[in-house]
Amino acid sequence: MEKLKIAIQKSGRLSEKSVAILREAGIAMPNGERKLISVSPTFPLEVLYLRDDDIPQYVTDRVADIGIVGENVFAEKGVDISVVERMGFSKCRMSLAIPKQQEYEGPQYFEGRKIATSYPVILKRFLDEKGIMAEIHEISGSVEIAPGIGLAEGIFDIVSSGSTLISNGLKEVEVVMQSEAVMIGRDDLSERKREILNDLLFRMRSVRAAANNKYILLNAPNNKLEQIIALIPGMKSPTVMPLAESGWSSVHSVLSEDQFWQIIGELRNLGAQGILVIPIEKMIV
Repeated sequence: MEKLKIAIQKSGRLSEKSVAILREAGIAMPNGERKLISVSPTFPLEVLYLRDDDIPQYVTDRVADIGIVGENVFAEKGVDISVVERMGFSKCRMSLAIPKQQEYEGPQYFEGRKIATSYPVILKRFLDEKGIMAEIHEISGSVEIAPGIGLAEGIFDIVSSGSTLISNGLKEVEVVMQSEAVMIGRDDLSERKREILNDLLFRMRSVRAAANNKYILLNAPNNKLEQIIALIPGMKSPTVMPLAESGWSSVHSVLSEDQFWQIIGELRNLGAQGILVIPIEKMIV
């Protein structure tokens, strides 16, 4: 039976999140952490555990059909394949940083200066767009120490919280690109592999939709029902059922995590009572 081959990072946070979403999508991967290849017994999928830097090339070379990798790695490699899906996790940014005591008035600060990075392709593209001539020092790992040891006058690297920059006496001055985990793939998959990929994407989207929403139940006074329903329209419309107590109804709906606390406060102000919020395991939209 034909199987879809997916390459994921063999270790690290992105690997953990990639494995987690596959498992939540009902795809078992026996002993994956101890192997280079894991064949799922519950879905026509073969998982390859690789170095993140190698994943774009493995997909390009047809060793894997698709892969999950950081968008920054994909952009740096510049391979001729497509982004199939934005995964919504492992978000970060690619930024320029300089010693915190330095004044910064814009990208021209870097004219004629040395910049240390592990991502020379992305950096050069940015500098070329700005018309800046700078000296790029490509190094792997510990980029943030480069200014402190006199190797460079600035750095270009991944930033998440910014705490690593602060601890090394640096400040973030220019965000060059936003990055997150992306699924990449070729456009020439067989019809059967395309069907498997579509099924996989359907499952993953259901898992992600569930993670971003909550199921909400509440008791509402009937004279405020119209306003309450307008606040929580749900996937299509809320379920409304009369309570035994006259003048009250039970309202069931779905609420986005991003709006949760703001809307809960508004619901209380409208007289909603007995508000229950329940996690959603899967959400088929």
